[in-house]
Amino acid sequence: MNDTLKACLWMTGAIASFTTMAVAGRAVSLDLDTFEIMFFRSLIGIVIVVSVARLAGTLGQVDTRNFGTHVVRNLGHFAGQNLWFYSITVIPLAQVFALEFTSPFWVMLLSPLVLGERLTGNRLAAAAVGFVGILIVTRPTPETLQFGQLTAALAAAGFAASAVFTRRLTRTTTITNILFWLTVLQAGFGLVCAGYDGDIALPSLASLPWVVIIALAGLVAHFCLTTALSLAPATVVMPIDFTRLPVIAIVGMMLYAEPLDRYVFLGAALIFGANYANITYETRRARAARPAVT
Repeated sequence: MNDTLKACLWMTGAIASFTTMAVAGRAVSLDLDTFEIMFFRSLIGIVIVVSVARLAGTLGQVDTRNFGTHVVRNLGHFAGQNLWFYSITVIPLAQVFALEFTSPFWVMLLSPLVLGERLTGNRLAAAAVGFVGILIVTRPTPETLQFGQLTAALAAAGFAASAVFTRRLTRTTTITNILFWLTVLQAGFGLVCAGYDGDIALPSLASLPWVVIIALAGLVAHFCLTTALSLAPATVVMPIDFTRLPVIAIVGMMLYAEPLDRYVFLGAALIFGANYANITYETRRARAARPAVT
């Protein structure tokens, strides 16, 4: 089996996991608020990360270097994930996933500030086309604009901030260390935000399996996506990742009677096209910049 086919199989797992997490998030939202979901999900995540790291012999890699960067990174992810869990309960799932695809544009804008990367004309053009796609998905008029669309777009910005600081952390630390502080810090953030009023609801017996599914699906989704990107270039993986949109649209139609909105698909196609064009351009430029090997 070649690497491209392996990447396709891993992306199938990522798509299934992201879709499962959205359905589980809706199910548990009737019992817990977003802060409580994040708190219990992170507690389960701590157990999983520590157990796997102990079995792999990498638990000793955990340290407190760059702790401030870990905090900033996880504040972005915590905000984005809470906004995402809220958004999936108030607007169609297909809209949430379409707006989530705008995260790379936020990464383009944040990278010069955090990583010192240059903001090129190609990246600006891709962001502009992506913005047009956002307008098509949301159609911002007083009659059609919804608060959930704004929170979904802001969730993408939070995920982008997390991605940028993750890239910065990977220069000096290990994945085990990053995942450990991801779960520990977000459990702390969830505890503070859920318990500020002194009232943290415990998952009911009916909701507890959904919370476990959310924790497992989140970790599996990102592991599958990362593995796929390690096996095949982004120009191969990105088109596969885009199939999340029709999959979640069909799930939303079957489970929640959500209509299939052609404007969501049109806007998402523009967002994806701009992302894909930019990745292709950056890949070719990187290849051209490599010295020739005799």
